[in-house]
Amino acid sequence: MKFGLDQKQTINLVMSPELRQAISLLQYSTLDLFQFIREQAIENPLIELEEKNTSVQFEEKYSMMGSKFYSRNVNTEDDYVSPLDFLSTKEGGLDQYLLEQVKWLSISEGEKSILTYLIYNIDENGYLPMSNKEIEVQLDISPQEAEHAIKLLQGLEPLGVGARNLKECLLLQAQEYYPDESLVAYVIKNYLELLSEKKWKKISTELGISLLEVKKIYEYIQTLNPRPCSDFTSPPTNYLYPDISIEKKNGNYVISLNDSYLPNIHINQDYVGLISGKGDWSKYVTANYQKYLWLKKSIEQRRSTILKITEYIVENQQDFLDNGFSSIKAMTLKEVAESIEMHESTVSRAISNKVIQTPIGSFEMKRLFTSKLASNTGEYTSSVKVKMLLGELIRNEDKQKPYSDQKIADYLSKKHGITISRRTVAKYREELNILSSAKRKMIY
Repeated sequence: MKFGLDQKQTINLVMSPELRQAISLLQYSTLDLFQFIREQAIENPLIELEEKNTSVQFEEKYSMMGSKFYSRNVNTEDDYVSPLDFLSTKEGGLDQYLLEQVKWLSISEGEKSILTYLIYNIDENGYLPMSNKEIEVQLDISPQEAEHAIKLLQGLEPLGVGARNLKECLLLQAQEYYPDESLVAYVIKNYLELLSEKKWKKISTELGISLLEVKKIYEYIQTLNPRPCSDFTSPPTNYLYPDISIEKKNGNYVISLNDSYLPNIHINQDYVGLISGKGDWSKYVTANYQKYLWLKKSIEQRRSTILKITEYIVENQQDFLDNGFSSIKAMTLKEVAESIEMHESTVSRAISNKVIQTPIGSFEMKRLFTSKLASNTGEYTSSVKVKMLLGELIRNEDKQKPYSDQKIADYLSKKHGITISRRTVAKYREELNILSSAKRKMIY
């Protein structure tokens, strides 16, 4: 073993707090940035904020319901009343709805207490995640009392409430809606899984009925609601504020950042004389002055980066801005980063949590960035366009002979010149919530 001293030269990347702040600011939405600026003003005595007068401004709000966006103009004057403020919410409404029915039942107070306990244990879809045995133990009641309480609960509206699983939920509805179709309940009890997989021939053979009869049973079951109480709980409305807008004026696209409500940042003049002075107090002031400068610089860099990315979008995606996602071109983070001479990770952070308003709608900015698929002509097609073609092809297919993933891949290659593997087709199909060909098959 040899001992000695060796000299090595190494390079380490150290991320300063200021650099971390600049990176964080890139990822903030405009609303998040607004909150961050206020927090910095509280922490840093050198920062003074000049609030904007918003009493005459309009902000475009977007309410996302499911996958659709609905726009509305919001006047901040006192006399404006939004119709959305009158939208009712059904949160907690299921318990109240069921308890109201219990009041009218001719049952004892003890039975009402048991029933009330069960109602408060029902989940948002109307299912009761408790077995009879669990109810007996938790409430210290007999098996007969537990069974009676379950029957009372399942006799309430909406039909199917109080079921312990999907099969029981569908059975409750089938027995009420189709009492004369005994095979419907029988298939639910014994062949529900096979039916969901559309293995109709096997059901037909085992029950000794025709495929058309199996199809009829399937159609009956399709009318039943697997989540009978889902209407009583709706997700809260989320308001999305566009961070950047693209408008078409006189044939030209105009870009604007929707940050007019951000306060102006100034330095507190009372501390200017202490900057770069001597003593601990001056060091404290100087350090906060540097934070003030870095904050202003980071905000401006964020603004500049977002504008550069949007300018690239306008320059390269005019067909999309005119016609929508069916005309979007393949565009990757790497391409944009190289064009605006920034790192790919910077572009990724800059589009994160941002909403863009365009002539064809408002959506998250990252939706514009898609993977590329090669075509026979040497050009590239976006994954979004391929998904649209795939969805259109499946919508128009013969449901008696639905296309397999391989046939779809062959069709896209032959008809549109898009080179795509069967696995990629399956992946896109699953992302679109489209069933496999075996489960899409229908009988006429």
